[in-house]
Amino acid sequence: MAIQKPTLPKGTRDFGPLQMARRNYIFGIIKDTFKLFGYQQLETPSMENLSTLTGKYGDEGDQLIFKILNSGDYLKDVSVSDLGAGAGATLSKVSEKGLRYDLTVPFARYVVMNRNEISYPFKRFQIQPVWRADRPQRGRYREFYQCDADVVGTDSLVCELEILLMIKRVFAQLGLNDYAIKLNNRKILTGLAEVIGAAGRESELCVAIDKLDKIGWEKVQEELLQRGFVQEAIDKLNPIISLQGSNKEKLDFLSSFLVDSETGLKGIGELREVFDLLGKYGESEEFVDFDVVLARGLSYYTGAIFEVKVNNVSIGSVSGGGRYDNLTGVFGLEGVSGVGFSFGVDRIYDVLEELGLFPEKQLDGTEVLITYFDEQGRDYGLKVLSQLRSNLVSAELYPDAAKIKKQFTYADKKQIPFVIILGSEEIEKGQVSLKNLSTGSQESLSLESAIDTVKSSMLNHGS
Repeated sequence: MAIQKPTLPKGTRDFGPLQMARRNYIFGIIKDTFKLFGYQQLETPSMENLSTLTGKYGDEGDQLIFKILNSGDYLKDVSVSDLGAGAGATLSKVSEKGLRYDLTVPFARYVVMNRNEISYPFKRFQIQPVWRADRPQRGRYREFYQCDADVVGTDSLVCELEILLMIKRVFAQLGLNDYAIKLNNRKILTGLAEVIGAAGRESELCVAIDKLDKIGWEKVQEELLQRGFVQEAIDKLNPIISLQGSNKEKLDFLSSFLVDSETGLKGIGELREVFDLLGKYGESEEFVDFDVVLARGLSYYTGAIFEVKVNNVSIGSVSGGGRYDNLTGVFGLEGVSGVGFSFGVDRIYDVLEELGLFPEKQLDGTEVLITYFDEQGRDYGLKVLSQLRSNLVSAELYPDAAKIKKQFTYADKKQIPFVIILGSEEIEKGQVSLKNLSTGSQESLSLESAIDTVKSSMLNHGS
């Protein structure tokens, strides 16, 4: 019988040691930033009850939830007539749980379930995998990590300010210095719909305008016509589509353009305040770009909306989010306002790789390998190993009796910078021979001196 070659499910992947080191580098910077700003970490289960998940992401989203079969005889409640009635009739009887589709709905559930223990405003971050039964393609996976931060229980614009600051800090630490945080306000889009004479149709307007980057203004106009917008209304948008200038100039122009829309003017006021707070904090408007046509298709945003794009790379947006007035309404707790955003870690990884921005020394791996010639060397080596580790030097002893050349090849492949060689002479003198593999220099030292040499070398290399 032929042995079947193992494969991975489509749309999933393994992360080897190098990828993990690089991913942890990104996660480390993001986590430090969240903590610096007072966010606390949460985790929720991989699976949720289907009743929690369904109906929250639209019909299309419901199709993309991975369902989990009930354990045991999952067909026991299914009748022949259920099978005849199709998947919908059968699903509720064979599956009660699903894998989480995002981190926002589980967070809303958490807030509702723990509403009496939480102190508001509640700042939480969450970094966990999510699952979507999507068609896999480049950059789109069925299992991927989301990295969310939200503040709920306040409508202060200081929260919006802090999101801008967190994005700026993370990108500065990652070495990214050519990017734009696109910023808009949902109320401005509502105002646009009102002043062109299409009041109440902002979500249709948004869906079309959201494609501006991809298909261009000509095509967006065609789509708006198909959706029943009149040409006269569409023409009124022309000055908006071609709007240029500084953040202040654009806001000034819009103040007169939206003069007849109370909601629109409110949105402008909120954005002005965010820019004002940025200045008071002592931070510049660099990288922050007010973009009137930023729409972000999601219908639950009610205030500020963000999207971050890195310039001159082949990848789309790497972060996004916005303000929502009613996160927990779907679970019967009304009026919890919040603002949140997420970093697309997989995309940031691809950007750093494309731009060559990962630090040279990525694998914070073993610093010293102990090599030896015989059993006596191995036994002495175990004492040395114990000393190295108690001094917080990450070390290994080559486990097998093997030729010294083979032991050195292992050190090379694992990029271990130092090797300790234990021959009979070193054992007699109670010393070690320390070889630096990058310079090739080798000296006999007491173990204390060897430990100091390794430690100072590691400090200088910023590990």
